[in-house]
Amino acid sequence: MADRGRPRGFDRDAALQRAMEVFWERGYEGTSLSDLTTAMGINAPSLYGAFGSKEALFREAVERYRHTDGGMTDLALREGKTARAAVEGMLMAAATALTLPGKPKGCFVVLGATNCTPANQPMAAFLRTHRLASTLRVRERLEQGVADGELSPDIDLDTLARYFTTVVQGMSLQARDGARRAELERVASAAMAIWPR
Repeated sequence: MADRGRPRGFDRDAALQRAMEVFWERGYEGTSLSDLTTAMGINAPSLYGAFGSKEALFREAVERYRHTDGGMTDLALREGKTARAAVEGMLMAAATALTLPGKPKGCFVVLGATNCTPANQPMAAFLRTHRLASTLRVRERLEQGVADGELSPDIDLDTLARYFTTVVQGMSLQARDGARRAELERVASAAMAIWPR
């Protein structure tokens, strides 16, 4: 069925990209409706008409991030031929993704809603769910390493998965504070030094 009413006078996809970058740079609470409408080049009624609410726009922006700039680490984790190559690839991809030229520094999912008022706790919980899912994906890749005989079945997979996830999250903060890609790559290499022999 065709949409009724006036056709939308803006590119929704481009507006979502701009909203994503504003949320990524300033976080959920640090981004005002005025910030969004200015960046997106639309007025508030158009924003609500296209996205429903600031919260809904934030959720959609996070999903866009996870499937674009923020998806590099998951892709590397999936494509590694061995568990070691997958984890090292994830860390190196993080060094790149967290320092993309012309983009906000750090990880949107890590930094987007860490300190929220009680009214905005659903946004903090939403990102926490994504962060926990990242740790689970690392653990699952390590489990495959055990199944393939690459890692000992005695390895504490929970701790190892949390360790590598913590390294990525720490790299995110370092990137926000100005660390360059080469510096983060050295951190990634140092983190791999603990890989079980």
